Amino acid sequence: MKRVIISVLVIAVVAASIAWVLTNNKKKNEEKTAIAAQTNSAVVVKAIKAAKQELNVDFVSNGNFQAFQDITLKAESAGRITKILVKEGDRVSKGQLLAMVDADYANLDYLAAKEALVKAKADQARYQSAYATGGVTKAQVDDMNFNVKSAEVRIQQATRKQSDANIRAPFSGVINKKIVELGTYAAPGTDLFEIVDISKLKLAVTASEAQVVQLKIGSVVKITSTVFPDKVFSGQVTFIAPKADAALNYPIEITLANSGSNDLKAGMYGSAVFAFPNQAQMILIPRTAFVGGVNSNLIYVIDAKNKAVERKVVAGRILGEQVEIISGLEEGESVVTTGQINVVEGVQLDPQYN
Repeated sequence: MKRVIISVLVIAVVAASIAWVLTNNKKKNEEKTAIAAQTNSAVVVKAIKAAKQELNVDFVSNGNFQAFQDITLKAESAGRITKILVKEGDRVSKGQLLAMVDADYANLDYLAAKEALVKAKADQARYQSAYATGGVTKAQVDDMNFNVKSAEVRIQQATRKQSDANIRAPFSGVINKKIVELGTYAAPGTDLFEIVDISKLKLAVTASEAQVVQLKIGSVVKITSTVFPDKVFSGQVTFIAPKADAALNYPIEITLANSGSNDLKAGMYGSAVFAFPNQAQMILIPRTAFVGGVNSNLIYVIDAKNKAVERKVVAGRILGEQVEIISGLEEGESVVTTGQINVVEGVQLDPQYN
């Protein structure tokens, strides 16, 4: 019996000792936690004061000048080149005769078509007379009428072939290259001349999505060229692509009048300077201020007690590393820009302002 009592007392003493140790350790941990809370009570973050800024949306885009019109003139009918009337570098006017093709085959086709038309009309007259007396059917007369129309079409085709034997300039420009030689037999589709028109030029450039929304057809653009550093040219936006390219840029085309001496040449390097009037000031904040990216529209602002407040805003244009805030943020409010990973609603902050 005494052994049982002693065992119970020993167990009770051991349990009491364990409880005292656990309680003592808990107090020590709470004291350490309290000290840690006092020394690290605020999360250190970087922050800025929201302020309105004047948006600078001016930009420069580089590209190459292209000829206003540039084609390779091809032969439309078969024949031997009998005469070439221009050489490389010559200026030509629209409709000017450039070369002549042997028109013998075209003339023969025209004579054959003309004879066929004469015969078809004679047959048509005979069948109409016979039909009046009941000698032929209405279907036979219709066939003769069809033959006459077919012969008239062949006359038109032969006349076109005769006309195509004379190679003429489709527009005013310069003979950039003479491809054909005198005496060459030219089949339909044979390259003859390369003609370019640089009385006007097109400058092909690109713009990002943030830039392209600032542009419209007819906008006046200043243009510079590396080969003429002291000259400034003026052009107009004549094309804005409705779809971005593979690099997510939008092709833009600017047309400008070339000087009388045609100083600028197709293929030269040029820069388009897009300048816009001063716009109303807007609040801009860094992209890094957004929690999870700009699309989240979520930021943290700092209240008067330096506590974090979650805020939904409406983001506008993305201008490099800055984002326009349309609504949800007032000028002068403090915005957390880095350190949000350690921030939750209501946490105490130690903001370090830039």
